[in-house]
Amino acid sequence: MTSEQRPAAALTVGGRDEALEDRLEAELTAFNAAATRTERPEDISVRVTDITGDLVGGLTGWIWGTLAGVELLWVRADQRHAGWGSRLMTAAEDEAVRRGCTDLIVSSYTFQAPDFYVGLGFRETGRVPGVPGGHEDVYLHKTIGS
Repeated sequence: MTSEQRPAAALTVGGRDEALEDRLEAELTAFNAAATRTERPEDISVRVTDITGDLVGGLTGWIWGTLAGVELLWVRADQRHAGWGSRLMTAAEDEAVRRGCTDLIVSSYTFQAPDFYVGLGFRETGRVPGVPGGHEDVYLHKTIGS
């Protein structure tokens, strides 16, 4: 098909577009599954609540074949040094191993907690500069299940 035969198209720029996100996720998931011969990633979550039911902290992530990834990890400010972050990570790692994972990845901005992950046995695999405030995005990896 030549450029003269292509249908007209319009380029638009805007804010959040949930329909576009859903479509892109579906298209890329299908492409990735075909390229890697693995199924769609599965979600994983770990939640900590106090005796009143209020959220103390939580973790969300995914499992794709033998790779697990942490997307979000948060602990409430008044509980940040009570060991919940480590317990959330241990629970996620244990579940990932139970589901057959051999590798776990996470990223953390330099103003967040990259040293926390190193203390859990992760090793830094790369950094991306350009985070506001002169910070970097730190990528970390850990071999699990062995």
